Amino acid sequence: MSEDSPGSRMTYGNYLHLDELLKLQSGPEGHSPPPSNHEMHFIITHQAFELWFKQINRELEEALNLMDVPEVNEDRIPVVVSHLERCSQIFTLLASQWKVMETLAPQDFLAFRDRLGTSSGFESWQMRTLEMLLGLEAEQRIGGMDPMKHNKKLHSEGKLSDSVMQEIVRVNELPSLNEVLSRWLSRTPVNGVSCDGQVLTDFVENHLAAMQRHSESVIAHMVKIGHGTEETIRPRIQSGIDAARDFLLPGGEVSHSRAGLLFIESYRELPLLSWPRRLIDTVVDLEESMILFRSHHARMVERMIGRRMGTGGSSGVDYLDMTIKYRIFKDLWAVRTMLVKRDALPDPESPDFYGYAAEN
Repeated sequence: MSEDSPGSRMTYGNYLHLDELLKLQSGPEGHSPPPSNHEMHFIITHQAFELWFKQINRELEEALNLMDVPEVNEDRIPVVVSHLERCSQIFTLLASQWKVMETLAPQDFLAFRDRLGTSSGFESWQMRTLEMLLGLEAEQRIGGMDPMKHNKKLHSEGKLSDSVMQEIVRVNELPSLNEVLSRWLSRTPVNGVSCDGQVLTDFVENHLAAMQRHSESVIAHMVKIGHGTEETIRPRIQSGIDAARDFLLPGGEVSHSRAGLLFIESYRELPLLSWPRRLIDTVVDLEESMILFRSHHARMVERMIGRRMGTGGSSGVDYLDMTIKYRIFKDLWAVRTMLVKRDALPDPESPDFYGYAAEN
């Protein structure tokens, strides 16, 4: 059959394998009757989630591969940003998708809930590999919910295929995006120099001194307008500076990645730092969109089943609410607490290195 004959023409349905796809909403095997309209709605919504999780995993691994090198070429940063922006937009879409689930009344859900058995959203292995790629550590997880342990158990019981288990193990052994991002930040040229411990220490000490100077003006202003006395205000202000020192100089030694991060956030106007700054903002946006996804999930479940136990034996909404507190890219959030307004900072040394001679 020739390539241009009617029988060989690629169709929309063939390209998307629609015949196969549309036969996958029949519900659990061996159960009857067929899914009701409400149960099919539940199935389709969650299948759509899994398709999007597959795409996010692909985007994250592409970004990870671009970043997991000794030296990241500048022209790769916009590509990494595009991958992560797509992930962020998908999570924004998925957060709104929970609104579709909210059209399912509690009694409609209870009518077929028993057919779910002990299955749980925690068993979405693609969501778990997504978290691994980002860098959520096992010890950070709430209530000892260890996905590797749980999936190995499912695999040993024949409820997870060999190929899926191999994929989970493969992803678990990869460096995370958080790890490669930290290594990349540690190579940030601070005052025109990369990876020089003394230069980094001097930069951090100068920043802490700027924080101290600024704090004096804040204390004086608050006392003047009657928002407390120096004795009550100073300890709170000073505790923030002490926390910044511990963050930037853990154990008395400068953290290269945190100093690099602080430099990028402090001197956002420097042309050479424009894409690094964009990358950091994109990662924060991605985590924020993921947090909102989790929050919308928790509210949908609370609306549907209240505070009853989850089908998989978890505490249900209480567990979901605790996951909203997850923070993977902790440093990217924490550094914002210690920023000082630009005109209170010294100009960077070697400003021509960054694209132009900066002035306050």
